[in-house]
Amino acid sequence: MAERPVLYYFNGRGKMESIRWLLTVAEVDFDEVLLVTREQYVKLLNDGALMFQQVPLVEIDGMKLIQTKAILNYIAEKYNLHGKDPKDKVMINMYSEGLMDLMEMIIMLPFSPDPKPKLDNIQSKAKERYLPVYEKALTGPVYLVGGKLSLADVLLIECTLMLEEKFPAILKDFSNIKSFQGRMIQIPAINRFLQPGSKRKPQPDEKYLKNVMEVLQFKLPL
Repeated sequence: MAERPVLYYFNGRGKMESIRWLLTVAEVDFDEVLLVTREQYVKLLNDGALMFQQVPLVEIDGMKLIQTKAILNYIAEKYNLHGKDPKDKVMINMYSEGLMDLMEMIIMLPFSPDPKPKLDNIQSKAKERYLPVYEKALTGPVYLVGGKLSLADVLLIECTLMLEEKFPAILKDFSNIKSFQGRMIQIPAINRFLQPGSKRKPQPDEKYLKNVMEVLQFKLPL
């Protein structure tokens, strides 16, 4: 039996959460090494495990992978969640990168001294720039690309749930996305991931923020 992937990150969502989502949907069990001290991070640096001196880091198939998009694409390719041909793959990548751009804005919120204007910006961009794209793509199809579940679908369910945490009514004018969300939540692996006690991380709090700042020696504002 192959070794389980090992995820090196903080005890919080951040950029690793999409990787946790994708492995979960692929029904791949994984282990986590939670970075709680500066010394752990420095050891990874000294061991040469962090190509660009940053996490997420995922050990999988004898490799040490960094860069979130590269990790997601590898997992998607390995577990048949990346389309059947180059045209499917590029569509999946375009949809996925749009969602990652939107989620990046939410991920950075805890590090902002004044999140209110950033929240307003996220809400307006989500409603005007991003969500209409997915609403249109889901007019008829069950999934975004190629009639089957892909990385793009996994990121869309993650992103919409994140948005609803901040803006509970944000999907009221996006009925196709809301229907899609309802279908995705019925997938057994996703349903389990959304239950208490799963490896899904909660929304970031002060403890998470303090942990990240100490380990990476960041100072606010970033």
